[in-house]
Amino acid sequence: MENQIFELQYAMDTFYFLVCGALVMWMAAGFSMLEAGLVRAKNTTEILTKNVALFAVSCTMYLVCGYAIMYGGGYFLSGIAGGDTLVADALAASAENGFDGGSVYSGASDFFFQVVFVATAMSIVSGAVAERMKLWAFLAFAVVMTGFIYPMEGAWTWGGASVFGMYTLGDLGFSDFAGSGIVHMAGAAAALAGVILLGARKGKYAADGTARAIPGANLPLATLGMFILWMGWFGFNGGSVLKLGDIASANAVAMVFLNTNAAASGGLIAALITARLLFGKADLTMALNGALAGLVAITAEPSTPTALQATLFGGLGGILVVFSIIFLDKIKIDDPVGAISVHGTCGLLGLLLVPITNDGSSFSGQIIGALTIFIWVFVTSFIVWIALKAVIGIRVSEEEEDQGVDISECGLEAYPEFTK
Repeated sequence: MENQIFELQYAMDTFYFLVCGALVMWMAAGFSMLEAGLVRAKNTTEILTKNVALFAVSCTMYLVCGYAIMYGGGYFLSGIAGGDTLVADALAASAENGFDGGSVYSGASDFFFQVVFVATAMSIVSGAVAERMKLWAFLAFAVVMTGFIYPMEGAWTWGGASVFGMYTLGDLGFSDFAGSGIVHMAGAAAALAGVILLGARKGKYAADGTARAIPGANLPLATLGMFILWMGWFGFNGGSVLKLGDIASANAVAMVFLNTNAAASGGLIAALITARLLFGKADLTMALNGALAGLVAITAEPSTPTALQATLFGGLGGILVVFSIIFLDKIKIDDPVGAISVHGTCGLLGLLLVPITNDGSSFSGQIIGALTIFIWVFVTSFIVWIALKAVIGIRVSEEEEDQGVDISECGLEAYPEFTK
């Protein structure tokens, strides 16, 4: 009887993990649509090519080496065909712990759930360097980011490894439930390094340093992308509970879903009101980024706040993202879609909010963890970007930028009837 109960729990947890992974995979479509809507028409095909290609590169590199670096050894690669063995091992472990020994699911489902997180981190970079980066330089960076840079900081956090043998973040009180820092801030740090070396788009800043707005080509598409990301985030945060097959876990999943939705709503409302007060208009792009900022802010700990606290946390993210976007423009950090502000600034906010509702973490641990992630990803990414710049170049020519990178990089346009 116990074996039958366990087998049912195993099936439910594995199926839940796979469904959540599929939802996170669907976020790739959200990033594609959001970025395609926020860039100019002449750069649409290239941004879409980057998004579909980076997903494939991420999945392949994490399969080849990333998962082994992050969690030690070649567990997945050696056990990929050993489904029966995995089940037998899980049965033995569960029986030893009185069928209450933690999460129970297939090793293959764990890999699938982890690999779509890697792709999400890389998608953040895509939007920030849009409209002026060479396609193949970006994909070369994706190989290193998903195969080494991200897995290393993932090993120090979710993997539980010590940082260069010096300290363990978990022992210091660091906690990041679903990846405000590990995924989102890491992606933003890599993007920031690239943007600094890449420089601003031509015409973005006037001679006196004033930022000029460069409107996106398709705001309905950007809005669709935001809603796809909002939906996918239920898998992102909900799947990070890691199981569903018991009452406590089911209740935890429900609370995570509730808080995720509440934070997104709070972020959108707060950003919309902030933009109205600052600009006198209801800025749709700020509202879209406000919802995403709320989602990023709650990702570090969506299980312990109340729904009202989650709404307030999301609202803080929505306010912060508006001021962050304005500040980055003032210091001439050109981010066409606001990715560094949404995922970096609000990712840090999310980490710092964790100790308010989770007494298992500490502010000092969160700060040390955030610094570890940011410094590692930023420095290693900067080195890779410099190497790429020296070897193949990372920026298209002025003529290609004027013409649009769709033609120079991909040889076709997304809207040929409208751009002729």
